[in-house]
Parts: sequence; C-alpha cells; structure tokens
Amino acid sequence: MALIDIQGITKIYQLGDVSVKALCAVSLSIENGEFIAIMGPSGSGKSTFMNILGCLDKPTSGRYLLEGTDVGSLGRDELAAIRNKKIGFVFQGFNLLSRTSALENVELPMLYNGVTAREREQKAMAALKSVGLEGREHHFPNQLSGGQQQRVAVARALVNNAPIIFADEPTGNLDTKTSAEIMELFTKLNAESNITIILITHEPDIAEYSRRIIKFRDGCIMTDEGGKNV
Repeated sequence: MALIDIQGITKIYQLGDVSVKALCAVSLSIENGEFIAIMGPSGSGKSTFMNILGCLDKPTSGRYLLEGTDVGSLGRDELAAIRNKKIGFVFQGFNLLSRTSALENVELPMLYNGVTAREREQKAMAALKSVGLEGREHHFPNQLSGGQQQRVAVARALVNNAPIIFADEPTGNLDTKTSAEIMELFTKLNAESNITIILITHEPDIAEYSRRIIKFRDGCIMTDEGGKNV
C-alpha cells in the first residue's frame, strides 16, 4: 500500500462568476521514504497540490488516500489530528514565535497531545540535537541566523515523529551556502530516518537533492522524473 495515493484530484476555485481550475484530474502515488521535489511556475498548481496533501485544503473531486485512509471523508478534528501526528511542515518564512525560545518553539506541537512538560522538553532537546542545534536551546529567533532558524523549524516538524515532512520553499530566504546545509539536513533525515520529504521549490539546484522531480503546469503533471507515475 502506498503512503499517499492520489486518484483524479481536481480543485476548482470560484472567484465571483469565474471558475478557476487549479488542478486537473491529477493522479500519482508516493511510497514511504521517498524524497520528492515539486516544481512549476507560479499558478501551475503546485501549492494547491501541497495544501491538499498536507490536509490544509480539500479537493473539489477525486480521492486522496493517506496510509489507506480516505482523507476526504474526515472531519475537521480528524484532519487536525493527522496534521499534528503524521505531518511536519517547514515553510520559507520559518514561522517561529519571536518571543519564544528555540526549545519552546519545538515543544509547541506536543502541547496538543497531552505530553508532560518533562517529556516535551526531553523530546524537543533531542530534536534540536538531531538538527545540529545542541547548545542553542534557549536562544530566541532574533539571536539565531536564518539557517539556524530553519533548523529550529525542521526540529519542530520532527518532534512528533511524523513520517512526512512538507517543505514549502524552505531555502527561499537563505543564501547559497546555508541552503546547501539545509538540503543536506533533509537528505540525511530521509536516508537515516526514512522520513518521506515532499519539497516545493523553483530552484533546479535545490530540486536535484531529491530522488524524484514532479513538474506541474496549468494544474497538470507534465513530467515525473524518477518516479513510477510518468
């Protein structure tokens, strides 16, 4: 059974009297442990596709099966539980709380799981260590470099042991050297922990870190290089 199975997903947005088709009957499957880059020009549908995969939006038609579960049949609370336990998000803008330490930022996803304060701290410390930030636990975001802030965001995505990480332009605000360091971190996590990584990027050199590149245009998959769904 595939980790993710997308069957004929279509997404239509209604803007006044105008219907805009963001996705056109997209179908593909993603196996556990894959490292995928999703590319395409602005308006190609890649962000809409990511939002559906991340359970942040629902398709207009088609089916999305996550570990065999039909996501479209789930309610708001069930979708929130999936996002909390099965999915980690890493964004271009880091999305860290500015008045909260690195440790406390990483602890946040566990606040909704009834994890004790001591266990939250232990897990957050371990996650920060895994991304090379041991000793920076009590620094605030404005005391960290851009690369260090993104590492905090990666640690936060990892802390609940989610099997999938969605990374939306994670190197967009970083210089070339720091971008390479973050991508090497993703590569290591994928190789050593078998975490499935689905990355949105417009940079070909960043996409090359993945083992499968899917290119969107006008809401359709144009090419699928390295996958089984060409």
